[in-house]
Amino acid sequence: MSNPDKWYVYMLRCNDNSYYTGICKDPERRLQQHNKGSGGAKYTRSRRPVELVYQEQQDDHSSALKREYKIKQLSSQAKRALAKDWQITE
Repeated sequence: MSNPDKWYVYMLRCNDNSYYTGICKDPERRLQQHNKGSGGAKYTRSRRPVELVYQEQQDDHSSALKREYKIKQLSSQAKRALAKDWQITE
């Protein structure tokens, strides 16, 4: 369950095994938007279905944007490792 006062950084694995990273306030709703195509990112529209493979809570919008940028700079291998570690702790 998401906290309405917090922001989340999330990472999706697309059906072509690429990764998409974004921020939102409700990761479950955002995942549905990506998979339905209503309000989902242009990048994920042609790569559905997508799967949530990572999320982390941030205190505010600015922190979420900074963390999103850092994750986007990671290599595909590092993103896979991040997703794998998150799956283990869930």
